[in-house]
Amino acid sequence: MTTQILIADSSSLTVVGAETLLKARADTQTIKAENADDLCAISRRHQPAVILLGEPFDPLIDTLALIGRLIQVAPYARIIVMGSTNMGLVIHDLLYLGVRGYLSKEDDLGACLLSAIETVLRDRPYLSPTANSEYLLALQTKQQIWKLNDEERMVLRLLARGSTATEIATQMRTRRRRVYWITEKLRSRFGASTNEHLINRANAEGFAGFPD
Repeated sequence: MTTQILIADSSSLTVVGAETLLKARADTQTIKAENADDLCAISRRHQPAVILLGEPFDPLIDTLALIGRLIQVAPYARIIVMGSTNMGLVIHDLLYLGVRGYLSKEDDLGACLLSAIETVLRDRPYLSPTANSEYLLALQTKQQIWKLNDEERMVLRLLARGSTATEIATQMRTRRRRVYWITEKLRSRFGASTNEHLINRANAEGFAGFPD
């Protein structure tokens, strides 16, 4: 049975490298996506077994929001993120959201990719060596990373990137009024009076977003 693997990365070199590595895997077909809308459309149409998602991929949509859309349109696809961040809390959030694997771009893609594919196809999570070390370190800390829900985390990440309430509402496909309400909840949670104060307090507690 042929395994379809969808590759979505903003770096053409990474895409070519992944395609080259996957040629060594029997009964494997690769598909490519150019942007977030293309990725979601192809995922809905083909229902790939695995999605290799580069982070960042599309500058017009937050990575967590994109993953949420992918899970909706292709619920059985195993998503592996190939990212440049090695922050354990970020990796924890991705796994919590439903991502099955994380490959740090500091690790050798050639040494990890095929193992990652085989592992997630067996419905087991896979972290590359650097990502695994940072993830385990994060779990050993006393930071309260489970105190915010997915929606609150996403608003916090986008605020940290400088997004306005309107931009956040558009990315999250929700009303601006709800973004304001969530922001007020976050300010209360962190004891902050302004958004800038909120981001500073959140960073101090270990909450952080993806780098741009």
